[in-house]
Amino acid sequence: MDDRLFRNAMGKFATGVTVVATEVDGKAHGMTANAFMSVSLNPKLVVISIAEKASMLEKIKKSNTFSVNILSADQQELSMIFAGQLKEHREVVFDRLGGVPVIAGALAQAACEVTATHVEGDHTLFIGRVIEISVEESNADPLIYFSGKYRSLSE
Repeated sequence: MDDRLFRNAMGKFATGVTVVATEVDGKAHGMTANAFMSVSLNPKLVVISIAEKASMLEKIKKSNTFSVNILSADQQELSMIFAGQLKEHREVVFDRLGGVPVIAGALAQAACEVTATHVEGDHTLFIGRVIEISVEESNADPLIYFSGKYRSLSE
């Protein structure tokens, strides 16, 4: 099967957009990711999927913590920054939740401790136990990604 065909087919699944963040040696790092899902309510677990070639992989292995930040529709620029889509450097200030860096103004933030890792294909799955969570009390829409483009909800 052709790689492009597989990517195009998977792109037909609309997803929210997150920034996964961690801290190593006192420096916060983030990457845009849509490979995220909740796993369990009891205990409260989530999973993220990080490519073997991503620099974030070793950072999460070293820190053993990460946050998942669910972006709002007005945070598309942050998504682009952490996806490496903007050429000029922009400084991002992180807040903290449960001792882990988080994105200010995200619709929801979950601070997690890694409980398990699974290497599957060219990705590593990190299972994270949610140690603290925050939800933005607003009516903002989520940032959506579908078929290779950012999208928005319509009524």
